Amino acid sequence: MTHIKKKSSLLTVTVACIGVVYGDIGTSPLYTLRECLTGQAGITLTQSSLFGFLSLIFWLLMLVVSVKYISFVMRADNDGEGGILTLMSLAVRNLSPRWVPLIMFLGLVGGSFFYGDGVITPAISVLSAIEGLEIIEPSLDRFIIPFSIAVLTLLFFIQKNGTGSVGKIFAPVMVLWFVTIGVLGISGILRNPQVLQALNPYWAVHFFAEYKTVSFFALGMVVLSVTGGEALYADMGHFGKKPIRIAWFILVGPSLVMNYFGQGALLLSKPDAIQNPFFLLAPGWALIPLLILATLATVIASQAVISGVFSLTRQAVRMGYLPPMRIIYTSDEESGQIYIPVVNWLLYFAVLIAILSFKHSSNLASAYGIVVTGTMVITSLLIGIVMVKNWGWKSWVGGLMMAVMLLIDVPLFAANLVKLFSGGWLPVVIGLTILLIMLTWKTERNRLLRRLRQDPEALEALIVSLEKSPPKRVPGTAVVMSRGQYEVPLVLLHNLKHNKILHERVILLTVATEDVPYVHNVRRVTIEQLSPSFWRVIASYGWREKPNVTDILYRCGLEGLKCTMNETSFFMSRDTFVLGDPRPWYLKARGKLFQVLQRNSLRAPEHYHIPPNRVIELGAVVKF
Repeated sequence: MTHIKKKSSLLTVTVACIGVVYGDIGTSPLYTLRECLTGQAGITLTQSSLFGFLSLIFWLLMLVVSVKYISFVMRADNDGEGGILTLMSLAVRNLSPRWVPLIMFLGLVGGSFFYGDGVITPAISVLSAIEGLEIIEPSLDRFIIPFSIAVLTLLFFIQKNGTGSVGKIFAPVMVLWFVTIGVLGISGILRNPQVLQALNPYWAVHFFAEYKTVSFFALGMVVLSVTGGEALYADMGHFGKKPIRIAWFILVGPSLVMNYFGQGALLLSKPDAIQNPFFLLAPGWALIPLLILATLATVIASQAVISGVFSLTRQAVRMGYLPPMRIIYTSDEESGQIYIPVVNWLLYFAVLIAILSFKHSSNLASAYGIVVTGTMVITSLLIGIVMVKNWGWKSWVGGLMMAVMLLIDVPLFAANLVKLFSGGWLPVVIGLTILLIMLTWKTERNRLLRRLRQDPEALEALIVSLEKSPPKRVPGTAVVMSRGQYEVPLVLLHNLKHNKILHERVILLTVATEDVPYVHNVRRVTIEQLSPSFWRVIASYGWREKPNVTDILYRCGLEGLKCTMNETSFFMSRDTFVLGDPRPWYLKARGKLFQVLQRNSLRAPEHYHIPPNRVIELGAVVKF
């Protein structure tokens, strides 16, 4: 009975992961082969070029997705969690300190590039689906952009309701999508089976020999077939490795290959179908249902990317790379279902700008690829380090594996660089902007913490002095929030200076984020008594958890430090940050950016879920 239940559970999770993980790569057949054969000057539609592109697409899917991500990268997990920032944190664990800043910088670049991908993917996916209107009736082309904007507006608007209810239809729709494109592909192949010759890697090699330099730049279009591969790793924490692997090898991978080859078979007999081989592969009666299904599939693909951006943002906030912001948990059961209002609407307006600027999926294809392949290169570098430093592989074995991966990724990245001035600048600018914000917040915040008094002796001397000659004592517990465990909290000094009182019990509370997704409740709080009336409490949380002072007080009670919310006051500093020593113009600009981020960040009472009527804030001017 248990065995049957486990099988059912695995099947359920496998089907569910199809609806979330494979949306991006699953909708690539809508435009990839068309762009390969029309997007590069110097390449015409011939049997040789068609077989060359099909062979490249097939072997990229096998080598990049099946081998690199499914077989190797997904082994690098942090308590089951994946993603580029997770890979970065794993890579620096056993690394020499002198290399840590470089590796962390590479990880942040990869994370920032994901935001650029998050703008292009919804735009190109939805546009390419709605462009099917042209096949049904050419005069409908003027409605493509308005319909696309309407669909995306609705998608971003419903984010505040959470993906829980919407997610229930994701899996069935995507399963139907993959079955449909697989069946369409098989029908095309059966009409022209000779297209299967393109499975032979000879045609990929022959393609390079025939087109020489032009073939290298054509890789910039072939890479469209593997965009979304990073999502397999990023969403690993939601579903686990096994369901993602089963879904790829049983349904997703075969359906994609069959559809690409079915489109190729169609083009062999009807070269004029190049205007939209995906939709023209279907019989006339199926065009409208296929258009509806394609639109739903691209909406789901966009939803997966938006959810991925939310998850990456939360991880960056908890790891200290972005300022605290309002994060709404839309599900009581799944911690991955979140909504971040400011990120949602900034992403929405960026997508609108992309659609209105580029107007056609073919134009957006020229903007796609740089950030995706850049992230692939960084992933190869980081996984090579993890293989040697974390898994204990011999240096030459890890180096060889890294070299093989880079042998594929670097040419793809280099080929996409030529797109920089034809649209590729957009996701790059978005990624570099996010990177600047991350680096500014992290470095200036560390600078600020260094300026604050992290002095164990000074803190100890203050406590001894207050115990020896205390001011007027008042009943109750004062929880003083401090950024570091040895910080002399300014808010405590201000309270003594202005109110001239001290609570009968003072808890110096520091909330720390550990480099793991979750912290076991046994290790949630660490309590140390510093004097008869002073305690230090360090509350530890993983980056996927939300700190909550009610839970912290409850855990303290279990450890013997009992205090109730009704008799506890929370003291925190409402800091005003001003620039300190004279700086060069670029450091001054960075400081100004930090001030803006600090003023607009989520206030501590909301961030830690502290009841407003228990909070006392005292202002302080802090130079940094």
